[in-house]
Amino acid sequence: MEYKIENRPVFTTLQVQLTSGETFKAEAGAMVSMSTSIELKSRTTGKGLGGMFKAAIGGEGFFSSEFSASSPGEVVLAPPVPGDIIDMKISGQTVFCQGGAYLAGSPELELSTQGSLKGLVSGEGLFLQKISGRGDLFLSCYGAVSIKELDAGETYIVDTGHMVAFEETVNYKIRKAAKGLMSTVLSGEGLTCEFSGPGKVWIQSRNIKGFAALIAKLVPSKG
Repeated sequence: MEYKIENRPVFTTLQVQLTSGETFKAEAGAMVSMSTSIELKSRTTGKGLGGMFKAAIGGEGFFSSEFSASSPGEVVLAPPVPGDIIDMKISGQTVFCQGGAYLAGSPELELSTQGSLKGLVSGEGLFLQKISGRGDLFLSCYGAVSIKELDAGETYIVDTGHMVAFEETVNYKIRKAAKGLMSTVLSGEGLTCEFSGPGKVWIQSRNIKGFAALIAKLVPSKG
């Protein structure tokens, strides 16, 4: 398999070249176009109803797309929002990412959800997509992406709406943006992730929830 990322950094697309017999997976609805030699099949995410429900909470859809090549051909994919695509090679390690960040990847990659309602309510955790195994991984982000590489013991704070992914060597905890509740509310910021190195953290330049809130203000209310 070969790939090329084009039209960066806002209207980014991923072009994947498959040889005969190769298979590639993507989030449902990500396809832009494909060759006639490519067969598209829909697959359920998770194992059983419980697995599907947990995957949905983690930001995955109930279904994913599987592309198989009967002869050489291409598949073009695009994220659902304007932004860049992060490409990385997974070689036995694990990457955690925010719900919905997964765009596509090799079929050998294992996707699951980590988190619990108890952890979210207590402020100790988030629902995250857990991706491990070996192969090519592609994540989508809203806006441009930057990488913060932390040294051992180094800490860094990122708004939860701007966090895209982080390596398994990075520890994190959820905290309010400011020390006091009123200060947090007045600052316009919500919850943040405090990361501790070593490892990489991928950060997106825009917050989709912030954009949605802005649009909501412009929509006329009934009556």
